[in-house]
Amino acid sequence: MDQANWVIEFNGKLESMADAETEKEHWMKRSIYRIPACITDLNKKAYMPQVVSLGPYHHGEVHLIPMEEHKQRALLHFLRRSRKPLEMFVHSLAEEVEKLKESYDLLDPKWQDDDKFLQLMILDGCFMLEILRSATHTLEDYAQNDPIFSNHGKLHIMPFIKRDMLMLENQLPMQVLEKLVAVDSNRTKDEEFVNKLILKFCSPNTPVSCLGSCLHVLDVYRKSLLQDVPGRPRRKRHRKPRSTHREDGDDIIRSAMELNEAGIRFKKCKTVSLKDITFHGGILKLPVIIVDDATESMFLNLIAFERLHVGAGNEVTSYIFFMDNIIDSQKDVALLHSTGIIQNALGSDKAVANLFNSLSKDITLDPDSSLDEVHKKVNRYCKKAWNEWRANLIHTYFRNPWAILSLIGAVFLFALTIIQTIYSVYPYYHDSSPPSCTTCPPPIAPPLPRPPIAPPLPRPPIAPPLPSPKQKVPLKSNQTHH
Repeated sequence: MDQANWVIEFNGKLESMADAETEKEHWMKRSIYRIPACITDLNKKAYMPQVVSLGPYHHGEVHLIPMEEHKQRALLHFLRRSRKPLEMFVHSLAEEVEKLKESYDLLDPKWQDDDKFLQLMILDGCFMLEILRSATHTLEDYAQNDPIFSNHGKLHIMPFIKRDMLMLENQLPMQVLEKLVAVDSNRTKDEEFVNKLILKFCSPNTPVSCLGSCLHVLDVYRKSLLQDVPGRPRRKRHRKPRSTHREDGDDIIRSAMELNEAGIRFKKCKTVSLKDITFHGGILKLPVIIVDDATESMFLNLIAFERLHVGAGNEVTSYIFFMDNIIDSQKDVALLHSTGIIQNALGSDKAVANLFNSLSKDITLDPDSSLDEVHKKVNRYCKKAWNEWRANLIHTYFRNPWAILSLIGAVFLFALTIIQTIYSVYPYYHDSSPPSCTTCPPPIAPPLPRPPIAPPLPRPPIAPPLPSPKQKVPLKSNQTHH
């Protein structure tokens, strides 16, 4: 195209250009999106259906063709059970065909054919309704050995179909399901009937409540995760300019182990709503989450939906961002698992930690996040002097068993030293005599009594001297001289 024709073409487009209000209505019709490569390149398998294609984006892919036969069979069972001619369903959807096309972003030109597009919508819509109904009651018109709708199929195939139904590129507009149900039930079902079917299949343990108008299955599941908490007023959204980078210290919360060292305790809240995250009195309450093989794909598609659909909100993204902050290692997962917050079906705490760390790659946090106030409260609590000192003490002395033993030994030796000092000083100060004047000299101790002197021993008698040999002894008078 030469420059002149290009200018003429764009001048014509400029004259027919719609006003802002018309453009707004145009973009509001979009609800199902092709995920750009900048997102899918991080984990292509999480966005690619593995068993069944629903809608035009993945229709005809080689690995999904085997399920097409089961779709045809499901449609026959659906029509026989409803006892309505196929023409009634076709006519009902034909009234909304343009609106259904506008639900898809970047729709391939081959699907602009109304007849081909309606055939796809009826075939996939009836198959999805059969899948959803099988979760609530047994469909007796199927054979007991049916590969999809038997008990065997529910055990081995349904989990994969459920995972594929929660992928953003694999959605059907909610109007398709509602129109089919309206014709089948002679318009006797309320607007919440389809929502309840979806929840009983995708999340059977979630209490069913009024979700209102939804866009598709993924939107129903998302709203079930974000139900309002009873008795808690809705948070008003106030836009305020603030940095959203993770390097901002006010936006980063410490890991679960560090929060625990600072005195924060974790408890599970009573609801399963991701919005029910509160912090009060040193207690951080979080909803229970079951982590299994389908968790990664489910959260990635929910984050992609919030990222691509203007006005959807950012609650799921904020929750993943929050969980990524408090989970740095397998120790954090073990702590949350011990409190019942994380129910680990993957088997490895390290695998769960890696999962949450990978979910938050290349995501941006809305500065008006619903968890902003929780962030601030937790950070204020951790910055208190006593809590920082406590955290440093535990981090330094109570993480290593040898450090704990060394600290105990040092405290024990210190206690022994104090006891020895007390016993040494105690006798000096423990005196029963009354206190004396501080200016007087100390009293002189009385002299010690002398021991008694023993009497002298008696002297032995002195023997008379012996006579000398020359001296004669005089004889007595009664002695005679011979």
